[in-house]
Amino acid sequence: MYQRILVPIDGSSTANRALTAAIELAQQSGARLRVVYVLEASFYLGGYDMYGSYTDELIKAMRTLGDSVVADGLAIAKAAGVQADCMVFDKFGERLGDAVANAARLWNADLVVVGTHGRRGIGRVMLGSGAEQIIRMSPVPVLVIRSGGDESQDNHHNPKEPS
Repeated sequence: MYQRILVPIDGSSTANRALTAAIELAQQSGARLRVVYVLEASFYLGGYDMYGSYTDELIKAMRTLGDSVVADGLAIAKAAGVQADCMVFDKFGERLGDAVANAARLWNADLVVVGTHGRRGIGRVMLGSGAEQIIRMSPVPVLVIRSGGDESQDNHHNPKEPS
């Protein structure tokens, strides 16, 4: 079965559902879990200074959030009895799909578990799909976990323990 499961999270409820699924798979298969957070420049368009680079304060805040998100995910995995570690990837200028694919390759993952909002139509075109990028670029199989409903209540940092 699986030995190394990589799960990228961002603190959203959709990502937390993927984390829960990854933990359950790891429990069933005895796999190790790596929880990752990718710092993506594209989500922080307002943080440029006069030279077009990111301000130090914004980058520090983004790293702090990433550290907090993966620490929470790691704590949940360990509380569930799963061997796990975590990493924050600082990949400014790199697409999410590339960053996750590289993380999977470097760690020799044999599965990536990712959440998706399941957007269709113009929402998908306008916002793109991180899950779709990951599926296209991943060197290993990808398990996609669909959101559970209303994402408008998403607080982007409240992982739930697996049942």
